[in-house]
Amino acid sequence: MARCYCRWRNVLICVCTPCICMALLFIYVAVMLCTAMNNTATPGAYGLEITHFVASGYLRKNTFAPLPKTFWGISPYGDALWNRLQLTVDRHFNPILHPNNTKRRVESSTFHESLLKQSFSEVIDLDSKWRKFDTVPQLMQEFVKHMQRRDYPILFQPDGLCGAGAKYEKGPPLLLLAIKTSELNFKNRQAIRQTWGREGWVRKGRNSTAGEEGGGYVRRVFLLGKEDPAELGVNLSDLLEIESKRYGDILQWDFRDTFFNLTLKDVLFWSWFSRSCGQTHFVFKGDDDVFVNTPKLITYLQEKLKQPQAQETLKDFMIGDVIGAALPSRVNNSKYFIPDSFYKGFYPTYAGGGGVVYSGLLTKRLHSISKRVHLFPIDDVYVGMCMIRLNAHPIHHPAFLTFDFPGKEEEKMCSYHTILLVHKRSPSQVLKLWADMEETQTKCWNVTLRDPVNNGNKL
Repeated sequence: MARCYCRWRNVLICVCTPCICMALLFIYVAVMLCTAMNNTATPGAYGLEITHFVASGYLRKNTFAPLPKTFWGISPYGDALWNRLQLTVDRHFNPILHPNNTKRRVESSTFHESLLKQSFSEVIDLDSKWRKFDTVPQLMQEFVKHMQRRDYPILFQPDGLCGAGAKYEKGPPLLLLAIKTSELNFKNRQAIRQTWGREGWVRKGRNSTAGEEGGGYVRRVFLLGKEDPAELGVNLSDLLEIESKRYGDILQWDFRDTFFNLTLKDVLFWSWFSRSCGQTHFVFKGDDDVFVNTPKLITYLQEKLKQPQAQETLKDFMIGDVIGAALPSRVNNSKYFIPDSFYKGFYPTYAGGGGVVYSGLLTKRLHSISKRVHLFPIDDVYVGMCMIRLNAHPIHHPAFLTFDFPGKEEEKMCSYHTILLVHKRSPSQVLKLWADMEETQTKCWNVTLRDPVNNGNKL
C-alpha cells in the first residue's frame, strides 16, 4: 500500500509541477505586460512626444555609445557653471529620480522657462559667484550675465509670412535660407541675393527639365542682432530699415550682435519659424561668407522627400559637416575660448555652423527642446546639445566643405558642381563663382556630389 501511495505521489508531482510553473510564468508575463502598457499609455494621454533624457557625466568611445562615468556624482563637473546649471535642469526630467513625473516632460513652455531660472537660484548666488569670471574675456563675462534672457523684441521682420519669396507660390516652400549676418555686412547680403540666395522658383541641378517639377520654391531671411552705435560711431538702423523695405528679408532682434550671441539667433529663429513657416520643408542655416550650390541642394532635398516614410525620417533630419568628440578651446586669445570654470567635458556631436541643413519638422522640435537647455556661447555646439536631448544625430556629408577643398581639388573645372557648400568666400568671390558655375553648367551637367564612400565619412 505504501509503495502504491509513493508511486501516485510521484506521478502527481511530475504532472503538477510543470503546470504550476507554467501558471506562474503566465502570471508574471501578464503583470509585465500590464506594467508596460501603463508606462506607454501615460505619454499618449498628453498627446506629445517624450524627449530623450541624457545622463550627465558620460563619455563617448569610437562606437559613440554612452559610457557612464560619474552618473551618481553630486557634482561631476566641479564648479563648471554651465554643467551645474544644466545638471539641475536635466535631473527634473530624469526618469530614475522622478519616475512618476512623466507629465513634467511635456509641460508648457512657461514651466521650462521657470525651470531654467530656478536652476540659477539652486546652483549659485550670482553676486558672489560671478567674481570668478573677472579674469576671463569681456565677451564671456557679458554672456554669463545675460545667459538667462531670451525675450528680445523684433526690430525688423520680413513682409512675407516666412521670409522673402515668390509672390504667387503654387506650393509650399521647399527651402528657407536663414543666413546669419550683421548690420555692417551689406556687401555679403547683396552678393547672396544676386547668386545662390535668390528667392522664388529655383531649378534643380544636373539634367533638370523645364517646368515646376524640375525645382522648388526658395525663401530667404537674414538673421541679425544690433550693433552698438557708440562702438561704430554711427547708427545703421535707418539704413537697415531702407534695406528691409526694399528686400523684405531682414529679421533683426534687439540684442547686441556678438560672436557669443550667435546662439540667440538660433533660438529666436526657431521660435519665429515655428510661428511663421508651418509648411516649409527644409531650412538652410549658415553664415554670410559661404557659397552654396543651391540647384544641387534642391535636387538632393527633393530626393529626400521622395524616400519611403519621409515624414517619419525627416523628424530627425540634419546634414552637414559633422564633428565628433571635440573638446572646448582653452586658448585664451581664441574666439572659441571656453574657460573650464564655465564648461568641462567633451562637446556633443554637432554639425559645423558654417552651413547646415535640417528639416522644418526638426526646426520645431529644436524650438521645443531649447526651452530646457541653457544657452551656450558656441552656436553649433548648442545645436548639438539640443539634438542629443532629442535622441537625434546629424548626418555627415562630404559635400559640405566648412574647411575648404582638400589639396588642389578646387582647381578642377567642375569642382564647385560636386559640393553643396564651401566656407569662407568673399562677396566678390561669390559673384565670380556663381558666374563660373552658370557658364560651366552644360559641361558639368552630369557631375555628381562628392560621394561619402569615395571621399570618406568622418563618422
